[in-house]
Amino acid sequence: MTDAALDALRDTVRAATAAHAPLAIRGGNTKHFYGAAVVGDVLDTRALTGIVDYEPTELVITARAGTLLADIEAAMHENGQMLAFEPPHFDAGGTLGGAIASGLSGPRRPYAGAARDLVLGVRVLDGAGCEQRFGGQVMKNVAGFDVARLMTGALGTLGVLTEISLKCLPRPRTEATRVVDCDEATSIALVNQWGGKPLPLSATCWHAGRLHVRLSGAAPAVAAAAPIIGGTALDEGVAFWASIRDQSHAFFRGHGNAGRVLWRMSVKSTAPPADFGDTLIEWGGGLRWIVQDAQGDDAPRAWAAAQGGHATRFRGGEGAAFASPDAVMLGLHQRLKATFDPQGIFNRGRLYPGL
Repeated sequence: MTDAALDALRDTVRAATAAHAPLAIRGGNTKHFYGAAVVGDVLDTRALTGIVDYEPTELVITARAGTLLADIEAAMHENGQMLAFEPPHFDAGGTLGGAIASGLSGPRRPYAGAARDLVLGVRVLDGAGCEQRFGGQVMKNVAGFDVARLMTGALGTLGVLTEISLKCLPRPRTEATRVVDCDEATSIALVNQWGGKPLPLSATCWHAGRLHVRLSGAAPAVAAAAPIIGGTALDEGVAFWASIRDQSHAFFRGHGNAGRVLWRMSVKSTAPPADFGDTLIEWGGGLRWIVQDAQGDDAPRAWAAAQGGHATRFRGGEGAAFASPDAVMLGLHQRLKATFDPQGIFNRGRLYPGL
C-alpha cells in the first residue's frame, strides 16, 4: 500500500477515536446488504491496492485490502492457481478486504476450505490507529494465526484490514458439470452418498428439480466419476457456477425486494427439506437458501437450530440479520471489541446491536 493511503486512513481513524465518532468501513460496497446498516463517516479502503507479494512456488499471495478480487484471480490464473474458497464477487467492484471481512465462501467451500481456513496473516488498523500484524506470509508460520482468522467474518467490527496473506491452491486440470433430474429429498440423499465415496466433487447445487454436480481434478478421475453421477453434461458449467457464487442465478433475482427475504441456513448436510419457500441447496446439503415472503416469521431460525445449525437473514426483510448469541458468546464478542476497538468506532452494530 502506498504510505500516503495508509497514513490517510490512520489519521482518519485517530481523529474518529478522539471524537468518539463512528466510521463505516467500505471497499467496493458490494456486500452493503450483509448485516445491519451502520452509521458514521465512510472510511474508504479502495486506495489500498496492489499485490504486495506473490510466490506461486510457495502457494502464498499477499495483497492490499482494496485490491479487486478480479485482479488477484487473474494473476493467479496465469500461474495455474486459484483462491480455493471461491469468494463471491457479487459485482465487479468486489475487493479482497471485503471478501475476508465478510468471510463468505462460494460453491467449492466444503471441498477446499472456507475463507478463514486459507487466511495466513493480516495487517489491521486497530481502534487507536496503530497497524497490527497477525500471522505470516508462509504456510508454516502459525504465530497469531487464530487472530488472523478471527478477523475473517468480523465484518470490520474489530479493525480495518489493510493487507491479507492467503494460501493458494492449484487450479484443477479438468472440470465437468453433470445435471441430474431429481426432487429435493433425493438430491440430499445423493450428495451425501457421493460425499462418502472417493469422487472428485467440487460443488453441488439443487434447485427446482435439477441437481448440478461439479467434478474437478485429473482428467481420468473426472471421466471415471461422470458415469457414477449420471445425468447429462452441462457445457456452460463455468457460467453456471459463477452465477451461483455471485447470486446472479434466476433463483436469487428479486430477493430483497418488497415482500421478499433471502435466508441463508447452514445446517447438517443430512437435514430434511425445509418447507418455507423456494429453495436452493449447496455444499453437499449443508447450505440452504430460502426465499420467503417478508411477512413470514423467524421460523427458519428455529428450524436451522433444530438441524444443528443457524440461519441468517441474508437480504431483505426487517429484523436482525444474525441470531443473537448466548450470554457467554456475547461476552466474548464484547471483550474482543474492547480489545481491538475500545471506543467502538468501527462498523457499529453491523454484526450485533451494541458492538
